[in-house]
Amino acid sequence: MIELNDITKEYQMGNQIVHALRGVDLVIDDGEFAAIMGPSGSGKSTLMNIIGCLDLPTAGVYRLDGIDVSEMSDDQQARIRNQRIGFVFQQFNLLPRTTAIKQVALPLMYAGLSRRERMERAEAALHAVGLGDRMDHRPDELSGGQQQRVAIARALATQPSIILADEPTGALDTQSGEEILRLFHTLNQQGITVLVITHDPDIADHARRKVWIRDGLIQQQ
Repeated sequence: MIELNDITKEYQMGNQIVHALRGVDLVIDDGEFAAIMGPSGSGKSTLMNIIGCLDLPTAGVYRLDGIDVSEMSDDQQARIRNQRIGFVFQQFNLLPRTTAIKQVALPLMYAGLSRRERMERAEAALHAVGLGDRMDHRPDELSGGQQQRVAIARALATQPSIILADEPTGALDTQSGEEILRLFHTLNQQGITVLVITHDPDIADHARRKVWIRDGLIQQQ
């Protein structure tokens, strides 16, 4: 599903060029549950941004389901993100005065769905994450774990084949974090490819495969 060949990424910072990725080769098969691990500054977030079509590599080839996305336009990347990829971040990024069901339905506006379709999908996604009885609650009426479940439902509503989760339990207590990781297991068992980006070995232990990155290079996979 995901194939990266000799991916490099360079940034200009003042008079310096930062080599964030230095020739990454990586294949993620359909239906995998993998953790991308590395310390701060290792390149793991840059790698996630490229896999998630949030950024383009400086050089190399990235294929998603055999389609070369390495040189896509911004509009083409946005279409891929909307159709194929769901994002979950450490911060929940919820609108403070908006109910859970409206939070989840919001991204579907960009997919051109009718209001009825958007609300039906949002309701189904909230049921899938165990929040069928919290659909009309605002973030300040939900626990941290429940807010992250809303964020996961928002990612699921677009019916993605891939979920990219960047430190998804970083803002949660241990019990809530375990619940979120169990939810990722359930989604993976349903056929969704799950990639978790983390520096925490305990989080990575939940994945079936670990990919270690350091100084912009894959060290172990």
